[in-house]
Amino acid sequence: QVQLVESGGGLVQSGGSLRLSCLASGFTFSLYFMRWYRQVPGKERELVAGIISAGGRTNYADSVKGRFTISRDNAKNAVYLQMNSLKPEDTAVYFCNAEFGMLKYWGQGTQVTVSS
Repeated sequence: QVQLVESGGGLVQSGGSLRLSCLASGFTFSLYFMRWYRQVPGKERELVAGIISAGGRTNYADSVKGRFTISRDNAKNAVYLQMNSLKPEDTAVYFCNAEFGMLKYWGQGTQVTVSS
């Protein structure tokens, strides 16, 4: 059974930091491109960051460049999102996504709320 389980969300003040984790099971994690998305009510899901299967190469939305860092540990079947200098506009539900060819999986999301 494929599972992506996010954790690490919560309430933080503006300027603070959070580290999101996504633990994967039920598929060959090391083959998959991993991404973090976020979504606020009434808006489309937005790509935040991505990392290739072997790690190393990453990409980020302009809105988070220099503040967020995506990483992965293939030995632990985990992907992380370190979020620093958080802003109120970062408030959203954050989703973990795994993609390999036509195969795509999603987690259930974790809420991040940044207070001003």
